[in-house]
Amino acid sequence: MTLIEYTTDCGGTVVVEVTAGTRPLTRGGDHAADPTGVFTRAQQTFERALSNVRPAVQGVINELLSIEHRPDEVCVEFGIDLHAEAGAFIAAASAKSNFNVTMTWKRSLEE
Repeated sequence: MTLIEYTTDCGGTVVVEVTAGTRPLTRGGDHAADPTGVFTRAQQTFERALSNVRPAVQGVINELLSIEHRPDEVCVEFGIDLHAEAGAFIAAASAKSNFNVTMTWKRSLEE
């Protein structure tokens, strides 16, 4: 198990468990003496890491809301992987897709 510690913009911390196989990169701080080597200090804040996925998410939202017969509800599911140095990125959900989209129309299209 590897844990990544992110600081937040308001000075707190968020600890995230990452998948097996992630190479621990212990970098000073309170966890430097951890003999298990499971802690990694992130190179950017939690909010900055998550901002990496914002353009992709906003692009999906913009495209779905611009369709001619706009749905009443849109649900977009995706995973976010966090990496100590690279930040956040959209996780591979499967070999086929990174986003699962559900759109619901509650009224007829003729209205």
